[in-house]
Amino acid sequence: MIYLQLFWSFLQIGLFSIGGGYAAIPLIQAQVVQAHPWLSMSEFTDLVTIAEMTPGPIAVNSATFVGTRIAGFPGALVATFGCILPSLFIVSLLAFIYYRYKKLSVLQSVLASLRPAVVALIASAGLSILVQVGMTGETLNYVGLILFALAFLLLRKFKWNPILVMCLCGVGNLLVGLIL
Repeated sequence: MIYLQLFWSFLQIGLFSIGGGYAAIPLIQAQVVQAHPWLSMSEFTDLVTIAEMTPGPIAVNSATFVGTRIAGFPGALVATFGCILPSLFIVSLLAFIYYRYKKLSVLQSVLASLRPAVVALIASAGLSILVQVGMTGETLNYVGLILFALAFLLLRKFKWNPILVMCLCGVGNLLVGLIL
């Protein structure tokens, strides 16, 4: 039964996460934190961090991690397969349609209309994680919020390498933790 739940949950994520990995974060959260309490919200934020740092799509990495945690190696296979199965079919179909009808203005209009929805999904996921980082119990996590602001500034304004920024945030938080 757990294999079916893992497959179905990540099949839904794979089917409805249009717009890439960041757009999938709210869907993953809804499945693994709310619908099935497989992870706490704190564990979910750790999952997003790990899934983003490891090579590959966030949704697939999340499926593999959650599947392993819930049902071991077979669970990882089932969850990962559920996550990628819709993409196999949808991308093949879309590639066929796009190459056949790429000159049509209707197709170009549909693609342009999907962009705002993707931006809204990414913003929703970002705000959800920011709230989690910003609050530690009942107190405001000033270190987390300052690191967030600095990371945002370094990434957006100065175009630093994201891996370097993540490492610097980790070192910064470690140093603050050792000092305080």
